[in-house]
This record gives sequence, structure tokens and C-alpha cells, in this order.
Amino acid sequence: MSHAVPVVTRGSALGGETAQSGDAVRRSGVSPQNTPATKIWFGKVSNEPGHRSPPHHHAECETGGYVLKGHGRIYFGEGYREFVDLYEGDFVFVPPMMPHVEVNMSTTEELVWLTCRTPDNLVVNFEDVPDDSLIGYRRA
Repeated sequence: MSHAVPVVTRGSALGGETAQSGDAVRRSGVSPQNTPATKIWFGKVSNEPGHRSPPHHHAECETGGYVLKGHGRIYFGEGYREFVDLYEGDFVFVPPMMPHVEVNMSTTEELVWLTCRTPDNLVVNFEDVPDDSLIGYRRA
């Protein structure tokens, strides 16, 4: 008779075989890609200075995020004219099917956050929008 055991993914072995959007680097820690998990994706996302994603949503996934380092912004709504800012120590919930653009507002510092999704890291990318349509955004 077998029994369940904890599965550890070492920080040096985070998986990159997961859905992406733009140049964000998503690395899975607890996910179907590298553990027996079937109902959760939990990983680390890094955004270089001035990075922004293309518009996208995460299908039926509920998404939670926690900012480890930096100043992030999530644009949403009609024409991506609404936004929320995120700073170190902040949590955020992004509802299923909500089109959004993720941005690193710093042009000099990396943005690093932890992201958790159920059931997996699903990403549906949309046609890009011009940088100047995103209030306050500028590239590095």
C-alpha cells in the first residue's frame, strides 16, 4: 500500500514548461508540469524593468498574486484604461476571464511576484495595444 508524500521543487529547478505571455518569465514550483498536482499552479513570475505583457486572460482560472519585490500594475477594463498598482507585500486577485495587461512600472528594477492559479497556468493572449494607451506606462 502506497502513501502520499510531500513533493519538493527546489528553487534551482523551477519548471519553465508552462504557458507564457510576452516576455514575462513564469516558472512553476507546484503544478502539473513538475508535481502530481492537478488543481493548482503556483509559481514565480519575473518581469524585467519596463516590461509589460500583451493583453491576455487566464481562461477559467482564479488567480492570486503576491508581490515579493517591485512596483507592478494591472491594467483592465475597456481599452485597458483602469488599473491597480501593486507593491512589495501586496496580494491581488484576478477573476477568471478578465482581460488584463501586467506591467513592471519601474524602468530600473525587476518585478518579482508569486502567482497561484486554479486549476493550471492557462493563458489566452490577445492582439497587443500601443504603449501610449496604457496610462503612466513607459518602457525601460
